[in-house]
Amino acid sequence: MDRRVVIITDANMHVGPDLARALAARNHDLVLGEPADGLAAELTGLGSAVETVHGVADLSREEAVPTLVERALSRFGRLDGACVRTGTIIGGDIFAASLEDLHILSEQNIASVFHALRALLPPMVDAKQGQVVIVTRATGARPHPGAALYSATRAAANMLVKNAAHSVAKHGVTVNAIGTNFLDYPGFVKANGADDPAVRMQLESRVPLGRLGECAEIAHFCASLLDGGNRFQTGQFFSLSGGWSD
Repeated sequence: MDRRVVIITDANMHVGPDLARALAARNHDLVLGEPADGLAAELTGLGSAVETVHGVADLSREEAVPTLVERALSRFGRLDGACVRTGTIIGGDIFAASLEDLHILSEQNIASVFHALRALLPPMVDAKQGQVVIVTRATGARPHPGAALYSATRAAANMLVKNAAHSVAKHGVTVNAIGTNFLDYPGFVKANGADDPAVRMQLESRVPLGRLGECAEIAHFCASLLDGGNRFQTGQFFSLSGGWSD
């Protein structure tokens, strides 16, 4: 049986490296955007064929994801799945927000998802199969007054995913979104000052499970939506935030 091929747009941080390892362990070949140092060699050692792509970090650029798709089809002749991590954050309540903030967030948090879906879905529809996971943020699932526009644009992205999923379901293609919060990776830790044990304890007290999540946990969940074993779940947003958004 031919090996499945999955794109990971951001293989440098967050869920990307652990997801790549999880899929390699499940006999996938991979197309990696901006991979972390040494990751491609590690995955090759696990038996995966790996195509690395640079210059595609900014997914608000219309050509970024199409470049990844072209490299997947050129190298492997197929595309079975993709994990796309999007977005940027600008904080502030509705009175502190500016029109410029809205434009930036709309490009990074909504247009990036639009471009990704428009590039990924046509070859999957043609193949009558494929799985897409869009990584947004759990703040799109509940009001977040301290980051009003950020929360709103993430919610819009989640709805875009749901609409796309309904459009392609008849072709056997699944599209889901996941959103994280309170995740123990350098970006979140630094942004929230969680290197300070007291600050970390305060953050953890806001999570019903009482701790920060691990990237490997998120990767395990994403892999189950991408490895071909579950093709009956589509049009959903999954908040992976330790119960924070419930």
